Amino acid sequence: MHKAAGGFGVLNVYARSVIPVPYAKPAGDFSLLVGDWYKTSHKGLQLTLDSGKSLPFPGGILINGQGQSSFSCDQGKTYMFRISNIGLSTSFNFRIQGHKMKLVEVEGSNVLQNIYDSLDVHVGQSVSVLVTLDQPPKDYYIVASTRFTKTVLTTTAVLHYTNSQAPVSGPLPAGPADDILWSIDQARSYRWNLTSNAARPNPQGSFHYGSITPSRIIRLANSAPIINGKQRYAVNDVSYTNADTPLKLADYFNISGIFSLNSIQTVPSGGSPHLATSVMPSSHHEFIEIVFQNNENTMQSWHLDGYDFWVVGFGSGQWTQDSRKGYNLVDALTRHTTQVYPNSWTAILVSLDNQGMWNVRSAMWERQYLGQQFYLRVYNTVPNFANEYDIPSNALLCGKAIGRRP
Repeated sequence: MHKAAGGFGVLNVYARSVIPVPYAKPAGDFSLLVGDWYKTSHKGLQLTLDSGKSLPFPGGILINGQGQSSFSCDQGKTYMFRISNIGLSTSFNFRIQGHKMKLVEVEGSNVLQNIYDSLDVHVGQSVSVLVTLDQPPKDYYIVASTRFTKTVLTTTAVLHYTNSQAPVSGPLPAGPADDILWSIDQARSYRWNLTSNAARPNPQGSFHYGSITPSRIIRLANSAPIINGKQRYAVNDVSYTNADTPLKLADYFNISGIFSLNSIQTVPSGGSPHLATSVMPSSHHEFIEIVFQNNENTMQSWHLDGYDFWVVGFGSGQWTQDSRKGYNLVDALTRHTTQVYPNSWTAILVSLDNQGMWNVRSAMWERQYLGQQFYLRVYNTVPNFANEYDIPSNALLCGKAIGRRP
């Protein structure tokens, strides 16, 4: 729960000098860590969850841990703003008074450079925009406000022109209506820049993900059951509990009794919700389709460790085979965290090219803490250091792995 007490930061990974980026170098680069904030201590929040209760509504929103920040820029120049939602529970909308934002990058994907007045950013997500200071010299509001909440929380920062003649003034720029369809339409407008380079010299679009037939489909349904009289959250009716031994160590040393590969099904089971250390088996180099089915009347945000994935579809109600007709199989962007709207579904495609034991979880802290997560075991029967390095000689061993030799 250290995240609730400010235990977070930013890591910006820039393109290598030999890899061109599809925009001119900005005059400056700002990172904005935006998220909801609770006045209760992180220990108090943990006690609330451990007692079987949900977290209260947040007390506010902060930008870079502060209630008031200022970003100084020169008139006529263009600046990069990297915006991340590091909150525990709440989506927000981001906007800058009197200025347009050009979206250029989303979680490592170069995207088509559409222009936006405001952007929805969901829990765990990051976007990068270019902002040109093309307005009269004064100070302007930077605004973030919660989305899809009965009470709307708002925070502001200041975009300060270095030759400013006046402080911030006027009403705050209004956010979009509390409309799910508006947000879905915006999400669908995010498209991969097929001709730009990614981490390697080859263009992003040289990987034709839409022409690959998935080996199988995994359907994951979140739920909020009461188990043993306490609030829990589950995936396919399994609410995750931590084992006494890290799963990667248990797998490496073949320690029995820590987890079972039959502990969670690949489709919603319709069974009784229960607790388990849930691990789902998969094969190295599989190409799979995952559908996140949200039958609750709340926003969801899902993260997959170790990978990015193509977000190919959003839809309302129940996903069906016919839902594939609406998939974007040409220029869907890749990212590592995707939203799922209330009573809706989101579909992704992922190439399992990274061997390991990977966490699939809700990015919303209460939900992952109380069980809305599991591990995806991406396994290759043939050991190969090209696929996965060996265990470090100084690895910390704990639980039932104590005393074993790497």
